[in-house]
Amino acid sequence: GAKHGPVPSQVGHGKTTRSVLFRKEPNGVTYRVPALIYLSSSKRLLAFCEERLSPADSQAHLLVMRKGIFHRNYVEWEDMHVLASALLPGHRSMNPCPVYDEFTGTLFLFFIAVLGHTSESYQLVTGKNVTRLCYICSTDAGDTWSPVTDLTQKVIGDTIKVWATFALGPGHGIQLKSGRLIIPAYTYHIECKECFGQLCQTAPHAFCFHSDTHGRIWRFGEVVPGPESVECQMASVDEEDGSNVLYCNARSPLGYRVQALSLDDGAVFQEGQLVHRLVEPRNGCHGSIIGFPAPSLAPHHNASPEFLTLFPRDPHSWHGPWVIYEGPSAYSDLAYLELPPSPGEPPAVAFACLFECGTKTAYDEISFSIFTLYDLHFYVCIKYKICKKLPISKQLVIDISPNRIFA
Repeated sequence: GAKHGPVPSQVGHGKTTRSVLFRKEPNGVTYRVPALIYLSSSKRLLAFCEERLSPADSQAHLLVMRKGIFHRNYVEWEDMHVLASALLPGHRSMNPCPVYDEFTGTLFLFFIAVLGHTSESYQLVTGKNVTRLCYICSTDAGDTWSPVTDLTQKVIGDTIKVWATFALGPGHGIQLKSGRLIIPAYTYHIECKECFGQLCQTAPHAFCFHSDTHGRIWRFGEVVPGPESVECQMASVDEEDGSNVLYCNARSPLGYRVQALSLDDGAVFQEGQLVHRLVEPRNGCHGSIIGFPAPSLAPHHNASPEFLTLFPRDPHSWHGPWVIYEGPSAYSDLAYLELPPSPGEPPAVAFACLFECGTKTAYDEISFSIFTLYDLHFYVCIKYKICKKLPISKQLVIDISPNRIFA
C-alpha cells in the first residue's frame, strides 16, 4: 500500500539521512527485528523484518521484505511484500537472517518458526522447545523464493532436548573466504531440568550454524563459553600476521556486550569477554557488527593511511560512540557497500543501517540510513581526537548498538 510505497534514500555527505521503510499501522500491526543484506552483483539492498500483530514477541506473525535498487547517490525502494513461503503452518516466523553465497548466487533467508503464540519464557520455564530451524532461498536476488525447508530434525536432531529454546542472529549471516556460510545463533542450554524447586534452569550461549557445501548440508559448532551471550552477529577478520579469526559480538544481560573469537571458523569459540567500552542498556539490546576490507588508497595517493583500525582481540580498541538517532531505538542491522568512485579514485566505503526507532517508542518504525567511512572517521577524529596514524589492517569492524556506532 501507499504507507510502504516507493521512497528514495539519499546518500548523505557528512551526515546521516533517514528513510522510514516500515511504519507501525493504526490497527497495531508492528514491524520489528530488521535484517539487511546488499547484493553487489545486482546493486540491490534487501530489507527484511517481522510483521507482528502487536509489538510483543508472542504476536509475531509473518516475514516481510522491501527491495531497494541502489543508484549512484540514492536508493529507490519498491513496495513491501509478504514472504508467503517463509512460514510453517501453525507457527509464527521470527528472526530473519539472510546470507548470500557468492559462489552459487544463492540467497538464503534463515528464520525460526515458533509454535502458535508460545512465548520464549514458557519454553525456558518448562524446557519444552517448540522452535524450528527453517529457510527459504532465492536464485534471482530476491525476486522469487523457494518453498520452506525445515532443517530442525536433520541438523539439530536430539540435541534439541537440551535446548530449552534457540534463535538466530537476528540480522545478516556471512560467507568466509573458504566458502563456508555462517548463520549466527544462540541457545538457552538446559543446565538442570528440576533444580531447587524450579522446573528448568537454563543459560544462554551464542554459537553458529555453518555449511561447507553451499547450503546442502548444515552443522553447528560449540557454544561460546563464559559470560551469558544471547543475540549475536559475526564478522570474519584478517589479522596483521595473515591469520583469520571469526569474531562474535553478542548481547549480554551483564551490562556490557560480550565478544568471542574462533580460530577454526566457528567450530569452537574461545572464552567470551565482556567489552567494557560497549555499554549495554538494562538487560542489553541486540546490536549489529559488520566486517569490511580495509580501504585501498588511490594509485597516485602518497599519504599515509589514517583510517581507524580495530584489532578484535583487544576489547579496549573500540572508540565511540557516534549517535545516529537521538530518539528511542532498538534492534539494528548493518550492510557494507562500495559507492561508485570518482575518476581516478578508489570506491568510497559506505555502510547501510536498518534500525528500529521512533519518537514515543523504539517500535514505531524501522528506518534506513547510509553513511560513509569518511563520515565515521571524521566524527571520531573531531569528537575523540583520535586522528593519529594507525597501522591499517586487512579487515575492520564496526558495531552499532542500539543507535550508537562504535569503531
